[in-house]
Amino acid sequence: MVPSAPAPSLAPRALYQAVAERLREQIFNRELEPGSRIDEQRLCADYGISRTPLREALKVLAAEGLVTMKVRRGAYVTEMSADDVAQVYHLLALLESDAARELARAGSERQIAELRAVHDRLEKQVNQRANFFATNEQFHVQLLALAGNRWRAQIVDDLRKVMKLNRHHSLLKPSRIRESLSEHRDLMQALEARDDERAAQVMRSHYLSGLRAASG
Repeated sequence: MVPSAPAPSLAPRALYQAVAERLREQIFNRELEPGSRIDEQRLCADYGISRTPLREALKVLAAEGLVTMKVRRGAYVTEMSADDVAQVYHLLALLESDAARELARAGSERQIAELRAVHDRLEKQVNQRANFFATNEQFHVQLLALAGNRWRAQIVDDLRKVMKLNRHHSLLKPSRIRESLSEHRDLMQALEARDDERAAQVMRSHYLSGLRAASG
């Protein structure tokens, strides 16, 4: 019997992907400010890489909307205008209200319970801003995952990355965290009652409230 050939090993993650991840973190942490020009030469020196993986990474971030490529001027961190923010909130409201409707209509009891567990953590973190931010994001990601439709989840993920460029995060306002939590409670009640239209309506209102807080 001829021994089978060993399975080919998986190629390590391309360098440009690691560079893109590091750049993304710097943008989200405001180490690279919205509207600022990306100094490719300095970054290459900082990262110890050539221009090629950096430029490939910039293409990835440009496709995500985090970087804007300007002809003969180079790459810039995307700056969100008030209109940009409003448009992204509008799309998020449409997509996530649709997901909430689907989950209320077709989600299993186990799935609703999974989301309830995340919400219960939010309830305990109302006075822990950083933890509340993280769990709030997890709640929305979990809802999308439970509702299915990976294409919708992928679009929302890209939109949420772009929203991190907004200088005026809605949850930074003291009263907004408690308002947001109240809206999450209403959403959970609608989901547990299997009221699909109410769930969609609450999610839309949740984003409209977030937009007002981010714009005010």
